[in-house]
Amino acid sequence: MPANPEPLAGRVIVLTGASNVIGLCTAQLAAQQGARLVLVARSSQVVSDLLAIIRSSGGQAIYVTADVTVREQVRVAAQAAIEHFGRIDSWINNAGVAIYGRLDEVNESDSRHLFDVNFWGAVNGSLAALPYLVSTRGSLINVGRSSRRDRARCRACMPVPSRQSRLSRTRCGRKCSK
Repeated sequence: MPANPEPLAGRVIVLTGASNVIGLCTAQLAAQQGARLVLVARSSQVVSDLLAIIRSSGGQAIYVTADVTVREQVRVAAQAAIEHFGRIDSWINNAGVAIYGRLDEVNESDSRHLFDVNFWGAVNGSLAALPYLVSTRGSLINVGRSSRRDRARCRACMPVPSRQSRLSRTRCGRKCSK
């Protein structure tokens, strides 16, 4: 990673998993710095709320409904970025799921779903993004997750899910590292 990363202003960023906590926070922070966003998720209500927040602050963003396990849907998301913004500067494979339980307690269907989303989702996103990133000399970012349930502290306070809206809470509820 470069010591002085390029500013985000004007960059076109495609973000999968835009409706999860990391996606929500990433999108808001990138929009605040002037990035133009293509938000990709299966959950349209959460992303609709996020779009409204970004646009009300003067940001530019579009939403594409897609399941990252379906390569054609991810390809359509990449094409939407090109049609709307003309290029892709960065692609963030952020969609992911976790399973909590002992190996002998987790059923095969759940394990296969985890693999489909976490592995094939990243592969599908990378393959969809690659032709565009080569032409812009852009960045491909794959977000990994820890499956630890007992994290003592988080690194930053970011939006967390609530029953009303995933955007309604701004504190993580844990003691944060300072």
